Amino acid sequence: MRVIAGTQRGRRLMAPRSAAIRPTADRVREALFSILGDRVREARVLDLFAGTGAVGLEALSRGARHVTFVESGRAALGLLRANLHRCGAAASAEVRPCSVAAFFRRRSEGLAPYDLVFADPPYAPAAGIRVLEALDRSAAVTVGTTVVLEHATRLPSPARVGSLIRTRQYRYGDTMLSVYYRALGPTVEENREI
Repeated sequence: MRVIAGTQRGRRLMAPRSAAIRPTADRVREALFSILGDRVREARVLDLFAGTGAVGLEALSRGARHVTFVESGRAALGLLRANLHRCGAAASAEVRPCSVAAFFRRRSEGLAPYDLVFADPPYAPAAGIRVLEALDRSAAVTVGTTVVLEHATRLPSPARVGSLIRTRQYRYGDTMLSVYYRALGPTVEENREI
């Protein structure tokens, strides 16, 4: 596992030894950042279910201003912190050692919106929907925020959750990336697409 591009290009990241942690594959990360393009530069990024931190570290390497990593697993937190140290990225990062649900409960008031949100919940039925519902109720997402949900291809993502509308989907083997925006109005046509 490595950083693919940017200032940390080629930097090896610590990877999990057990299947309990499922990092986003290099090829899926490469595709994700190809999809996002220049949106990453100077962005405030929220990395939910951050695991090893590979997605957020890729964002920092490609010019993101700040990344908030949310992760509750003890083993994953150890890898995440070690990878932040390896990349010298601690000054541009915040690690929230809690569940995603707890993060939204604690940060619902006064939470500044993010430019990009990446969520990679466990590949279980309804896990992605619960995350999208929490984001829809949160100040973390505003008009102009890009939300990317990683999920198993066999677990379809909804076309709409509250004001979040799915605009595109990208399939990579068993992995799907579903891209959402907050609705500007009542119709999908009013939303921009990637």
